[in-house]
Amino acid sequence: MSNSIMAQTKRKGILAVHSLDEHVLSVPNLEDARAFYTAFGLEVKDHNGGLALYAYNNPQRYARLVQGDQKRLLWLTFGVYAEDFEPFVQHLQSKGIERILSPDPESPGGLWIRSNDGFPVQIKVAPKSSPSAQSPRVFEPECSGQGRAPASSRAPKVHPLYLSHTLVFTKSVSESLDFYHGVLGLKLSDSSGENPMAIAFMHSPHGSDHHLLAFLISEDYGFHHSSWAVNSIDQVGLGMKQMSEKGHTYGWGVGRHVLGSNYFRYTRDPWGSYVEYSYDIDFVPHDLNWPAQNHPPPDSFYLWGPDVPEGFGTNFEAQR
Repeated sequence: MSNSIMAQTKRKGILAVHSLDEHVLSVPNLEDARAFYTAFGLEVKDHNGGLALYAYNNPQRYARLVQGDQKRLLWLTFGVYAEDFEPFVQHLQSKGIERILSPDPESPGGLWIRSNDGFPVQIKVAPKSSPSAQSPRVFEPECSGQGRAPASSRAPKVHPLYLSHTLVFTKSVSESLDFYHGVLGLKLSDSSGENPMAIAFMHSPHGSDHHLLAFLISEDYGFHHSSWAVNSIDQVGLGMKQMSEKGHTYGWGVGRHVLGSNYFRYTRDPWGSYVEYSYDIDFVPHDLNWPAQNHPPPDSFYLWGPDVPEGFGTNFEAQR
């Protein structure tokens, strides 16, 4: 990725996490996970008896998968700048937030607390992995007397650039907003629905995509999807084809969202959550106050695309 994307931007005078450093899930079959994420275009590495997920040519480890009886969100890890770590210690003490023991044998350090939904959250010193500039956009050249599309047999394999965001289920969107803003310093980008709020999106004030973390109302917490940036609408469509050719045909898109503005294609994994190819999402610079709004549901979901498939918003972790 470009240096501007990876710049360590920081808003002065704001105590906040800068990145969703990693998400950790249990899955019932690691080899199914390896095949699925490899087909998606990620680099899947063996790691301490489980798997680790990377984007190609990107050193950031974005996710870990461990063996479990079922798919389950285990914890989220957020990154902070080194100079903000001790202020975060004092911040948690001032709010009376109890620290818990680390559930992660390989990462006993940092600050471990419980989210409003009850699962562990870690705050640790880490390089900023959320983008610090608009994601790359590649456009077709002008027509010059010959066809511009490559032959299907020569279409490149899609390899996402970086993790843009994750969406998790929550028992209360409003309580999640209070926790992730009041404790972690994230900012509201946009939301939709009232009494109860149905969905909300949050960004880092140190610079990130329109959302690095989003929430969808459910009867329990859980993991809905991870979203990975690609650099063209062609890559979204080719990604859909790439997954379909490997037998992963159930999903949603291609389409375009309203909140975040990105073009999308979701593909369902073997356990009922999703991965998303995302192109051209809105970006919130570290020196901009995003004009957050609550939007009516008909104007907030998607601008165009196929009908939403049955079960797209189902939290299968809660059902189990």
